[in-house]
Amino acid sequence: MSPLKRIVCLANSWKLEERCIAGIDLDTGKWIRPVCDSLYPEDGRIPKPVRIVEGREPELLDILGIPLADTGNDFGFECENLSVLNGQWQYLGKAQPTDLLRYCSGFTYILHNSWKYVNPSYLQNLPFQQRRTLQLVQVVSFSVEQRTSSKGNSEWRGTIQAADGQRLAGAKITDPMFVKKLETGHQPKGTCLVTVSLSIPWAPPNWDGEDPCWKLIAGVIEI
Repeated sequence: MSPLKRIVCLANSWKLEERCIAGIDLDTGKWIRPVCDSLYPEDGRIPKPVRIVEGREPELLDILGIPLADTGNDFGFECENLSVLNGQWQYLGKAQPTDLLRYCSGFTYILHNSWKYVNPSYLQNLPFQQRRTLQLVQVVSFSVEQRTSSKGNSEWRGTIQAADGQRLAGAKITDPMFVKKLETGHQPKGTCLVTVSLSIPWAPPNWDGEDPCWKLIAGVIEI
């Protein structure tokens, strides 16, 4: 039987019509992004038959037992990736939002800088364990707007203000359950825990420079 790692799920977000799953290892306190790098060697997205637990999608705050290797494809810039091994994902319980507040502090910026993106070359010049592409942020102000993307699709964007003053403006929201709530007229209120993730490198038309990794709002937990 493959070894299981206990992860509290903090992101189940859209990734090229499949999902990106990520969370914090309860035994080490470190971020883990499970990747199906054998099925999808270009980006590691997680297909539905692999990620389903007890007949449903993993939910935020679920404690999951996932069979994972000790290494994984980093796609050139990510330090959190571990390869998914054969075996059923298990539901082990539910975490409380207050248990996660200790993971929210300690960084000057929301993922490395005050911009909306990080260049892969910047990450590649850092020591491997500092190539963070996931961060949990305690948010005290959260505004949203619906826009039309450069591809002509409707999408939701969010601007967040962290409890320690950090700000991220106009980040794409890729949490499908939160988007579903927004589409019914919901507006976020009060304190939230927000998982910010970096995308696979991508540049819009007429972009000048290397393809950047965009900051995404990948998971929203309303407290």
